[in-house]
Amino acid sequence: MPAFPAYDTNSSTFLLTGFPGLEQEYPWLSIPFSCIYAMVLSGNCLVLHVIRTEPSLHQPMFYFLAMLALTDLCMGLSTVHTVLGILWGLSQEVSLDACIAQTYFIHGLSLTESGVLLAMALDRFTAICNPLRYTSILTSARITKIGLGILVRSFVFIMAPIIRLKFFHYCHSHILSHSFCLHQDLLRLACSDIRFNSFYALALVICTLLFDSMLIIVSYILILHSVLAIASREERLKSLQTCVSHICAVMVFYIPIIGLTMVHRFGKHLSPMVHVLMGNIYIIFPPLMNPIIYSVKTQQIRGRIQKWFSMKKE
Repeated sequence: MPAFPAYDTNSSTFLLTGFPGLEQEYPWLSIPFSCIYAMVLSGNCLVLHVIRTEPSLHQPMFYFLAMLALTDLCMGLSTVHTVLGILWGLSQEVSLDACIAQTYFIHGLSLTESGVLLAMALDRFTAICNPLRYTSILTSARITKIGLGILVRSFVFIMAPIIRLKFFHYCHSHILSHSFCLHQDLLRLACSDIRFNSFYALALVICTLLFDSMLIIVSYILILHSVLAIASREERLKSLQTCVSHICAVMVFYIPIIGLTMVHRFGKHLSPMVHVLMGNIYIIFPPLMNPIIYSVKTQQIRGRIQKWFSMKKE
């Protein structure tokens, strides 16, 4: 851990952690991180632009993809100022109010992404298992309701523990473990009774992330059962290929979040660098990879992007 200045434990200011031991390399580290954030923002904006401007992509599958890209874009915007602010040498300090706001958006957006991935699994299940009723089931009105339901579940249910953070007494060193604020990180510094927040957060994870992941697994079991009943081998492969992008997106989201949870729960003896690395992977990896996955694996998106760039060259 780098040597930080002594902080007043009654202060409402916290100190974010960059990369312990690599402070002299921040100017060099800022280059790849700036490029990564530029790719996150431009990649997700490109996906949104392609879906908005291409009438043939105005279908349920791509509406859900637009929700995913918008969520990833917001996740990048909610962390870019603190991550690059540290690496560019602008500031490592963050006020309690700003930290709580960032915590709210990071965790809310994580729950939103989980909900959108579940909705995309429902889309694939409906398209493959009930293709004749696909458009009548996933109407524009129903997709809007699903999107609003995801937002309510993600941002309303987390308000109680987030608001309580404002009234905690933080008597430990005001040094956070990451270059952004997380709920469990603030709890670690609090000397107030945090039992409600701890149990509520655990229950919320079980009722959302775990529940969503189990439903996604069940949906793919049913999809596989339906696909195996198809007589033609070519049709079976064609049906499964439509799910490849979504499966990759699910893995890109859940593997880092499981890794970060394990590090926080059982990795107290690990180097601070491991915590920082896992935190950055959790925040940056899904928004970076999802546009790449869908641009490469989804023929309609790939074709429209290629057409758009060829027109630019002309």
